[in-house]
Amino acid sequence: MSNRKRIFQISGIKDAQRKGQLLRAIKQVGGTYIGGPIYKESTTHLIVSQAVPSEKFLAACAGGKWIVTPEYVLDSLKLNTWLPEALYEVNLSIQSLGFTNPVQAWREKVARGVVSGAFQDWVVLLNVVDIKRRDTISRILKAGRAVVYLEKPASVPMTHVINRHVVEHPLDDAVPCASMRQLALHLFGKSFTGLKWPVHQPRNPSDWDVEDMDSSSENVIEETEVVEHTPDTGLLSRLENKMEEYIFYVEKWKQKRKLLYPEFQSFYLSCPTSKRGPTDLRNVQSLLDCGFFPQALEELQASLHPGVLPPAPLVLSLVRHALEGAAKPYFLSMFCTTLHSILRNNSPWGSATYAKYFQQILQCPECKKGVWSLLSTSFRVCMSSAATCHSLPSPARPELISFHGDLQEFLLRLFQLELHAVNSGLVAGASWSTILGSTFWTVWERSALSSKAMQQLVELLVEAYQWAQSCTEVEAVHRQRLVLRLQEVLEVVVEFWCQAHSALNRPLVEKSLPDLGEHIAILCLGQVSDMAPDFLLELIPSMLCSPLRVVTADALYRFVCRRNTIATGTEALSLRKIVSTYLKALGSLCVRRPAPDPSPRPQTEPALTSCASQKPGSGSKGSVCPYGPGKENIPRGLNRVNAAGETLLHRACKRDQVETLLHILAQPGTDVNVKDHAGWTPLHEACNHGSPACVRALLQHSPTLDLSSQVGGVSPLHDALLNGHLLIAKMLLQYGGSALLELRDNSGRTPLDLVTAATLRQDLQQCAAEGDSSLARAAAAVCDVQDLALVETCSCLLACLLLSYQQERELPGGGGGDSPLHLPPRLAQALLTHGATAVTGGWANAKAAQLAHDLETLLGMGQYVGALSPALRRCQGPHTGLLVQLLEDLEAEGRLLLAGGAALGV
Repeated sequence: MSNRKRIFQISGIKDAQRKGQLLRAIKQVGGTYIGGPIYKESTTHLIVSQAVPSEKFLAACAGGKWIVTPEYVLDSLKLNTWLPEALYEVNLSIQSLGFTNPVQAWREKVARGVVSGAFQDWVVLLNVVDIKRRDTISRILKAGRAVVYLEKPASVPMTHVINRHVVEHPLDDAVPCASMRQLALHLFGKSFTGLKWPVHQPRNPSDWDVEDMDSSSENVIEETEVVEHTPDTGLLSRLENKMEEYIFYVEKWKQKRKLLYPEFQSFYLSCPTSKRGPTDLRNVQSLLDCGFFPQALEELQASLHPGVLPPAPLVLSLVRHALEGAAKPYFLSMFCTTLHSILRNNSPWGSATYAKYFQQILQCPECKKGVWSLLSTSFRVCMSSAATCHSLPSPARPELISFHGDLQEFLLRLFQLELHAVNSGLVAGASWSTILGSTFWTVWERSALSSKAMQQLVELLVEAYQWAQSCTEVEAVHRQRLVLRLQEVLEVVVEFWCQAHSALNRPLVEKSLPDLGEHIAILCLGQVSDMAPDFLLELIPSMLCSPLRVVTADALYRFVCRRNTIATGTEALSLRKIVSTYLKALGSLCVRRPAPDPSPRPQTEPALTSCASQKPGSGSKGSVCPYGPGKENIPRGLNRVNAAGETLLHRACKRDQVETLLHILAQPGTDVNVKDHAGWTPLHEACNHGSPACVRALLQHSPTLDLSSQVGGVSPLHDALLNGHLLIAKMLLQYGGSALLELRDNSGRTPLDLVTAATLRQDLQQCAAEGDSSLARAAAAVCDVQDLALVETCSCLLACLLLSYQQERELPGGGGGDSPLHLPPRLAQALLTHGATAVTGGWANAKAAQLAHDLETLLGMGQYVGALSPALRRCQGPHTGLLVQLLEDLEAEGRLLLAGGAALGV
């Protein structure tokens, strides 16, 4: 930090002598000064004595630059080096007691990559006639990364319009109109009221400094004309401030919670400041050479002091003796104590040398493949697995299993200490140089959460859960402890990686977590193809890492729905998706009957269809069934594929051969969703080539037909509309309902986006409504759950997802921060009336916008609870009952929020 270039501008300092003193100090310490009346983008630091309503101050705040007092430069001159800026940053929260410092908040958001500027995603039409003032406002907006237009473009939608007295273009009533005062409110929030800036600019030019006699030091917070519109911008500004204030407090609370581990402090305090002289350990080596391992360990324990690192080969000799299985319980217990003593005296986060030392001693002495190899082998020894790094005594003695448990606890504590040291800023050098970072990621894997070691870790976790299920009551406690250690290791590793990337590359974190969740879901479904509930009902809710639990439960639920050919949409996870799309899917699962026995049909069982429906004349005497003698119901080439991977089912749909299609569907074990080499299903082919008869046959005779299968984002409904087959599109919607309209292709287009005619769009929406009604009637006709095991598993996943999502987004019941958000009834009603999409248009904080969308869903929870399937309400399963209760609790929270009696958080 001290070596980076500092480029200064000054604003609001009128004393020429004071300014000259600052300019000389900047030059002597090695900085650069930019004069002139306007804000420059290359500026890194702005010097002000206090908050001033100037262009430079507003632009620097919007751009996330350092805004410091003159003492920063003068004190740095005294020491002839640049000091840390944090102590000299302008603090607006002092003027508005009880609120956060917005200058610091915007700077930190830009530094972490959360936003590129305070006005990110704003597209502004600037209708200001005064050229000088228009240029000033434009520079402020562009400093905050807004897109500014001086003339209204034909095809670009606006998010904001700024006017002053005379406008040159008519306004769009749907676009919010803003004033400069509202821009300042967006920047400073409630702190703006404590600034007490004048509303109008001063009229006496002598009050300005010569250099700053321009828009840079005039009061740019002058009221502009605001056109009345709905909803009220002042009300929505208050709502945005509420959201951002709450999120800020929650983030601070989460950061504080990460450091609340008093038991870790002793490790930091004992970290030596200097190494002692060499210690004579020749006697220890002699005892080892003679095979006196307990005595050698006692001698080593007595020689341990801060700064003393026993030679790595000596410690590895002790590790080898412990792993071979012949060591006595006393030696095994004392060896783990020795490891803790070495760690306490030589904390690896205090020195890169210590970190490398621990990586040398914490590995298998035979294989020497690193810390992860030793840790995974230790777990597998306890699980009596043969997949260890090398052959070990099997079965392991109870005292050896106990030793491995202690070794796992030691490594877990080491990882936790390193993560805590990283969060506390105590790590010397880059965080990847820690034992934790180097254990699970190589240099080439650091940008990916799912490294090779991480994949092996989650595979081991899934295997451990299966192993823990098949045990006696006596073994249950030991096995549960092992599974809990694996969960704790996974939690520490995921949090470490997310911490390492969240500041500079938040999008990478948001993408990698769902990828890991899907990997875990695939492992689970691969291990339990029959969806045994006991396995999933224990694995997912017990995951300690809350963000990973959310994405894993989401991925598993989507996969189960996909197996049962139920569309769940491709939009991002939100509270609305959980309580609408996912609940609707659960209602559909309630009426699904258990899958039939896949065993072959007996020879005496009559065929479902026959060859009776032949062309005229084909049934004459002596005619032969076209599918061969003795195999009247098995079409030729049923299981063959061509070079493109197409089956006979694909080819029948392409050629509109309905009779052949019906014969194929009648065969036991027919996979109606089979894909060719490009990923196309038979339904895709029928929709693409325009065969309504084949589509109708597939819909009527294939209860497991997948309507949401996509190739490059193209679903069967997309395919039908792209090729102009409107009858097929309507058939699909009448069967699958409105969920099909939510599917998006790779360009983000829904099926309705492919239709230009308004009347046709209405027809398609009407067909989708008919499909929804048909599905609802089918669900209402069945008052009892048909497959209780499946519904219970899905209810558990959905309840776990709902609770975890509440916890992550700090929604009611999710365990929020120290400062709950009390939403006034007027703001809650405005959010519910106008909708979150209209309210959050132009909000810079994505988290605040997402929170507003979730709150809108919460306020309208009654409609989703009222639409619950009757079979779901009547279900006697405990997990389904818990899910229904959670939904009813959320409905009550929404009612209280509207009445002004509810609060977010705790």
